[in-house]
Amino acid sequence: MTKANPEESPTSKWISYRPEVKILDCTIRDGGLMNSHLFDDEVVKAVYLACVDAGVDYMEIGYINSKRIFSPTEHGAWKFCTEDDIRRIVGENDTPLKLSAMADAEKSDYREDILPCNQSVLDMIRVAAYIHQIPLALDMIKDAHDKGYETTINLMAISMVNERELDEALELLVNSEVDTVYIVDSFGALYSEQTHFLLEKYLRYAESCGKRVGMHAHNNQQLAFANTIEAIIKGADMLDASMAGLGRGAGNCPIELLVGFLHNPKFHLRPILQCIQQHIEPLRETLMWGFDTPYMMTGLLNQHPSTAINFNAGGNRGDIVKFFDLISEEE
Repeated sequence: MTKANPEESPTSKWISYRPEVKILDCTIRDGGLMNSHLFDDEVVKAVYLACVDAGVDYMEIGYINSKRIFSPTEHGAWKFCTEDDIRRIVGENDTPLKLSAMADAEKSDYREDILPCNQSVLDMIRVAAYIHQIPLALDMIKDAHDKGYETTINLMAISMVNERELDEALELLVNSEVDTVYIVDSFGALYSEQTHFLLEKYLRYAESCGKRVGMHAHNNQQLAFANTIEAIIKGADMLDASMAGLGRGAGNCPIELLVGFLHNPKFHLRPILQCIQQHIEPLRETLMWGFDTPYMMTGLLNQHPSTAINFNAGGNRGDIVKFFDLISEEE
């Protein structure tokens, strides 16, 4: 039997290998929605070091949201990301890893709490907004840009937005100072055909103005990784993922799968696996993220997972028929 030459294999030229593709780790920011961002410093430091050692491009360390809206007695440091707290973990971050934080529209005192970039260890500000918050998001983007940051707009719950409104929003966003416009499948409701459609639309707008497109997927229907792959194939350059998929509800695209798929020699899997084994998986029993039938149902119905999160936190967790009846009545 003749041994196959790997150089002649149809899989030797991987469509996934595009050097311009960047990975953003959102473990602490998105995962913190499952524990009010009450992570021990040891966990945050471990994720940071794993991202550095793995060659990840960006780490999103948390939110910069308002202490007037979210009580510091109920939420951990990573809901607010003060400069002192960030530096306690990363020092001066004398590494190639770039650091990011997210500011929610209508939940952030962004003018006061986001320092000029030359006074901060952060490199990028991500603005999260729903479609009706676009005017505020544009102001937040300009504020962060003028302070010297890279910027993204994470347009949330995109599966609920009608096409006319989306076109109007994209026209405004790509003509703003923003660097990257993200598709955010907040409810884990998208299928590959919808991902294709949205990527093509976003790219039509973005490329005309020199912007990038990103993908942030949730795993309600076990499609976060698949839809992220579809986004890569269609031309997305910024990809969100988290360690073991840790994120709100059903979680995000697992970064270990994404690193394996990209076949980029700058990324290294072992540090990620070590962090997952030592620091992330021990959290699963209490945080209870990941694919789960109630989360699947909210994804199928294109609903926010809060109903499933609240149900799982109560005494009926595991009674999936009861949850089905409950959510069906609401429909």
